[in-house]
Amino acid sequence: MTDDTIAEAKRIVAAYLERSMAKDAEGARRYMAQGCEIVFTGGRRMAGPEEPPAFNAKRYASVQKRPLRTDAVWNEDAGAVHVWATGHLHGEWPDGTPFDGNRYVDFFAVKDGLIVRTEVWNDSAEILLDRAGLSEAPL
Repeated sequence: MTDDTIAEAKRIVAAYLERSMAKDAEGARRYMAQGCEIVFTGGRRMAGPEEPPAFNAKRYASVQKRPLRTDAVWNEDAGAVHVWATGHLHGEWPDGTPFDGNRYVDFFAVKDGLIVRTEVWNDSAEILLDRAGLSEAPL
């Protein structure tokens, strides 16, 4: 493992995210290993890169990522580079209400130049609970 391996994993993740946010499933698939595990918010398992945008289309009228930073480390036990991309989501809820500052964390395991696992977390559920008057404390 070298610094180049880590830099390449970060480049792969950035390219995947760019294609994913453009709703280009075939372009995103080029960066994914066969059988790549996709685990979305709430523990939802998805079969391919076309499923997250379809899920998002039900939750948001529009959504985009505003990346803040990407961190990566070699994980000897996994034999993969682990990459975390963090930032904020912005867009509109289905009723047209704009939002911004919705934190997200995306995790990726990159092995042999391809993404073998990705997991997604964000604050959407907490924000929706707050909007419905169901949050336990102010956001």
